[in-house]
Amino acid sequence: MATFSSSPFAHNNSSVQKIMLQVQLAAFPALLAHIMLFGYGIVIQWFLAVATALLVEFVMIKLRDRPVMPNITDFSALITVTGLVFCIPPESPWWVIVTGCTFALVFGKHLYGGLGYNPFNPAMLGYAFLLISFPAEMTQWTLPKDLAGYTLSFWDSFNHILFGVMPNMPIDSFTGATPLSTLQTGLQQGLSSQDMLQAAYFESSWLNLTAWGWINVAFLIGGLWLLYTRTIRWQFPVGFLGTLAFMAWLFHMINPALYAPISFHLLFGGTMLAAFFIITDPVSSSTTPMGRLIYAAGIGILVYVIRNWGAFPDGIAFAILLMNIAVPMIDRYTQPRVVGHIR
Repeated sequence: MATFSSSPFAHNNSSVQKIMLQVQLAAFPALLAHIMLFGYGIVIQWFLAVATALLVEFVMIKLRDRPVMPNITDFSALITVTGLVFCIPPESPWWVIVTGCTFALVFGKHLYGGLGYNPFNPAMLGYAFLLISFPAEMTQWTLPKDLAGYTLSFWDSFNHILFGVMPNMPIDSFTGATPLSTLQTGLQQGLSSQDMLQAAYFESSWLNLTAWGWINVAFLIGGLWLLYTRTIRWQFPVGFLGTLAFMAWLFHMINPALYAPISFHLLFGGTMLAAFFIITDPVSSSTTPMGRLIYAAGIGILVYVIRNWGAFPDGIAFAILLMNIAVPMIDRYTQPRVVGHIR
């Protein structure tokens, strides 16, 4: 009797658990940088996300009448919620991450049949849900230490996230808009991108990099390790970053007053997180070599379009979800020729 299964498939000594743990380990430098620059809020959010994932996974696996331990210990839910944690403001209320993780796992994974059957990236589905449902909570990002002058203590963050207790300071002193939002607002007010990037909000802090730049560098370091260990395929970051950089260079050359340079698009927002940790999802992305390049390049184009002309400052989640829809068509028309095939 034939046995049918779905991706991801492994053709070496790797396993789903090993791949997921490698990705989790590669995100550790970004977690450390995040704690140093933005405080302990992300740690609290991560523990809330993991607790939510364990509960949701247990309930959904039981409802689907599947064995609990083999499905929970594949660590796919861990990667989903970790990716989502890096996308939300570190000081957002506890129910934001709980709601986002629940939506991502239920509607992005289990309702399609579990790992291997989901057409959409679960983390980005949860992130898009949060952006649309709770825009106010998702736009007040924690300011980095070099701008605020301090970071909240662990207990200040704990009380603020779980109980809404404000520290002895106004909320505007430790939260604000992201650089992408700030630039978009300034351009809408008639300011040039050159003037905006010279403002204190975008000034470099250490070794000519802003706090957001260091977070992206940390993700880049982890991503390069994933490439070295062959956990991810090179077509994803090359296609995405190359296309995004080309779009940024082209439009900046046309009108530098209106369009930000390449460095801004690569070192602000979730660019490196997306390039090495999100679009590389083996289930919802393309599976052919040429298809991976097309898929990643499409995301790069959509991210640039949404950042410059869309309603959302970053647009990575929506770009990935839109390209997820196109994956079956991309895979169909980019299948490599079978060895021995004759026209």
